[in-house]
Amino acid sequence: MTVPAAPVPVTLPVYGSAVRFPVRRIFCVGRNYAEHSLEMGGDPTREAPFFFTKPADAVVESGATIPYPPLTADLHHEAELVVAIGTGGADIPLADAPAHIWGHAAGNDLTRRDLQAGAKAARRPWDMAKGFDNSAVIGLLHRGPLADGAITCTVDGRVTQSARLSDMIWSVPEIIAHLSTYVTLRPGDLIFTGTPAGVGPIARGQTCTVAIDGLSPATVTLR
Repeated sequence: MTVPAAPVPVTLPVYGSAVRFPVRRIFCVGRNYAEHSLEMGGDPTREAPFFFTKPADAVVESGATIPYPPLTADLHHEAELVVAIGTGGADIPLADAPAHIWGHAAGNDLTRRDLQAGAKAARRPWDMAKGFDNSAVIGLLHRGPLADGAITCTVDGRVTQSARLSDMIWSVPEIIAHLSTYVTLRPGDLIFTGTPAGVGPIARGQTCTVAIDGLSPATVTLR
């Protein structure tokens, strides 16, 4: 009996280097900007961070053209800072969390919003709304720490989202410390850290770009 060949490992390009960063798992934080939490019906003063996942092979490198995903008529962009974990651990103390960061990238958490709304109404998981093929657009990874800066999203040059990283309800170290109580983080894990207000549709033929100060943009075109 033969078995299928092992899948090719998923990796991401690194800014200024020929090496590539191996991707293990992708975790995403929901409702981590107050205005976005409000626009999605949440209460930013009361909710602890919550998480969902995407498969590693959902990764799309910046500059790609991808097909409009099936089973949706309402594909949305969500501009996000992506954090790459370099050293893992469980129950990571808040003060130690920054030492576990390998680098950062701009990302786009593509979402089949109509499927998500249906799942919420039926009290069902979001998996098919968030974890579909080509749903994790990520720019070049930049090594090292990242200062506060602007995060924006444009669709065909029109600004749709604009905020600052410091507007997050839960900071990156807090996210890492909290997530590590649920799972043991490992090198190669990625964390999408939440999106500002202004999420909205991307249509066929449009180009969406996420830009974060100090990082390379994450751009994707739909066909």
